[in-house]
Amino acid sequence: MNWTGKDMDTYLLQKEYIDTLVVPLIKVETKIDNMKSSASSTEFIMHLTSIIETQFKGRMMFAPPFAYTSSTDQQQMAQTTLREFSDTSFKHVFFLTTDHAWKTIELPGQVVWMPSIPLENMDAALKQSILEDQLRQVLPLFTEQWAKQ
Repeated sequence: MNWTGKDMDTYLLQKEYIDTLVVPLIKVETKIDNMKSSASSTEFIMHLTSIIETQFKGRMMFAPPFAYTSSTDQQQMAQTTLREFSDTSFKHVFFLTTDHAWKTIELPGQVVWMPSIPLENMDAALKQSILEDQLRQVLPLFTEQWAKQ
């Protein structure tokens, strides 16, 4: 489920079944030399988010992506904005990112770090195959947390 009016209506009616929130964290590089890789990473995370959402529509809610730049104090962001997710009714919160720096920061949930895979030059079938493979890699992280209930 996405952070849309229609999906939120469904969530509010069935929130006891939708116990997981996924928050994509997107690093936006503004230096010309890094813009291409930043855009590629964003594309990868957003495609992966979409495929995960399709698989777990009745179990997960997906927050809008949180974008930040190199000058953002990630520790401060974790202690303020992202901390608010621990006050929600979601039992499980996952932060999905390609930025390895988040692995060293304490967050109110689990960081799921994935290395970015450039998708822009792939045909649709190969892109889908790669994304499904990535889904198989993150699936155990979700199920492990769900089993801890």
